[in-house]
Amino acid sequence: MQELHPSILKAALDQADRPVRCDVPPGRVERERLREAVRQYVADHRLVPPLTADELARHVPALLEQHEVDPDYRAYAAVLLNNQVWRDTVAGVPYQRRMLLLPQCLRDEDRCRADIDPLGLICKQCGACPIADLQGEAERLGYVVLVAEGSPVVMKLIESGKIDALVGVSCLPTLERVFPYMEASAVPGLAIPLLNDGCSRTALDLDWAYEAIYLNRSDRSRLLDLEALRRQVDDWFTPTVLDQELGPAVTETERIARQWLCRSGKRWRPFLAACVYEALRLDGPQDPAAPADDGTDLRKVALAVECFHKASLVHDDIEDDDATRYGEPALHEQYGVPVALNVGDLLLGQGYQLIAATGAAADRKADMLRVAADGHTSLCLGQGRELCWMRQPGVLTPLEVLHIFRQKTSPAFEVALRLGAILAGAGSEVAAILSQYSEALGIAYQIHDDLEDFQSDQDTNDVQAMRPSILLALAGEQARGDERQLIQQLWRRELDMACHGSAVRDILGRLRIEAVAGQLLSSYKAQAIRCLSQLRSACLKALLRRVVARIFNDIQTLSCCDDYPDRPDPLRRAGD
Repeated sequence: MQELHPSILKAALDQADRPVRCDVPPGRVERERLREAVRQYVADHRLVPPLTADELARHVPALLEQHEVDPDYRAYAAVLLNNQVWRDTVAGVPYQRRMLLLPQCLRDEDRCRADIDPLGLICKQCGACPIADLQGEAERLGYVVLVAEGSPVVMKLIESGKIDALVGVSCLPTLERVFPYMEASAVPGLAIPLLNDGCSRTALDLDWAYEAIYLNRSDRSRLLDLEALRRQVDDWFTPTVLDQELGPAVTETERIARQWLCRSGKRWRPFLAACVYEALRLDGPQDPAAPADDGTDLRKVALAVECFHKASLVHDDIEDDDATRYGEPALHEQYGVPVALNVGDLLLGQGYQLIAATGAAADRKADMLRVAADGHTSLCLGQGRELCWMRQPGVLTPLEVLHIFRQKTSPAFEVALRLGAILAGAGSEVAAILSQYSEALGIAYQIHDDLEDFQSDQDTNDVQAMRPSILLALAGEQARGDERQLIQQLWRRELDMACHGSAVRDILGRLRIEAVAGQLLSSYKAQAIRCLSQLRSACLKALLRRVVARIFNDIQTLSCCDDYPDRPDPLRRAGD
């Protein structure tokens, strides 16, 4: 047990007579009783982080009703509940990768001699408030400590990628504002709520703060180093590794395919396959009877996923008549259509060969091959619907466009995620969740892509090129009279979009189609996130939540990020 800090007793005596906020239990015994009820509730319901706002909204009232707690304390209870689900994860994060964030209002404003710079308060260690002791102890352990206010600081920390967990002290309103950042990025965190309002001499359960700071466990097996994994995946796409896994590139066809496989790209899909595999393995073997993998099988699966993806790009560029890829000439522009088609087919075959060459059990290998084949089939059917429509264009409804999205885009996510899960030994329950998640994520991704294309005002976007677009489909459904007739004629290609682009933009603007599409995007993103509530793997759940935030840049677009847009980097003063 940690030694009682003198500041705990001092703060208790100094603040004993200060009124507690009406939404915080007034007595220490009541707060401890509620915290114990939260511990039991989390254990009984096997909750795993990160919890979404919807999950908290569902569990907190049930918790309060079960223990006959005043509903006025729901925000406070939500903080305790979120703390409890993250507690074990935070305990596994090294102190050197944690941040302690303290509010300036803990100080005695009349007596405080601290300086304040753009990053926050620079404590003079006078001992007049708890800040000095909290900061000193946390820094001794290795924490980065900031005494600053508000959500923009948290935003900077999350963006930096250099902090793996956050321990923070703040008032309930600020904690509510910060929650969207933490939830969207699946950042492990513990929050100590302030007990009262004010700009000076605010109070907290100080021993809870020290308990959170000291929280530790030697087993750090549940930490997933995404940056290291990203570097590892990138290293797999070097000529040496590819020669090792696929054999030397002897023929010209093999050399072209190998160069295309090494060509630039984000490699999201093999990275996702590797992440899912590692996340599930870190939460414990999914199949204890399965032989340990030294990384060779994972590498084969990740390479297979990229083979499938790069093959689809070759074929898509030909079918869509796109001349460039990654800012360079597309493969068919370099070598001609016949050679490019053949290279794409070769990559598909090599992808299946790689899966077949893994050392996975026969049933698991068969599952991986089936998932890859199902994804390939679905993608071709979706692309086929679009290609057949382009031969005989007609009016497409929003549901028809979304169905094309479902078949064309979702399989790429599902194949990557499920191959990693199958290799890790995950069962049918995880497979079903990943399928639902991938479907919603794929549709959301394509809606997002349509919105970005349209906003970019480039000739290559789907509206200008008259490819199936959710924006045109929504406009065709909502427009009336001559405007609807114009949209329908454009769908049927009876009119040239180049001559009517300005009119279409006016129609979309007047009908607020971008806003409608944005709502549709939000709906599918929320659907993807809701799927994760069924997962029992905290590591996998957090990973997939971060995928949504990263793909759609959710952290940047949160409205409360605009409070202080020019605030400097909070890690700079810490000497990072």
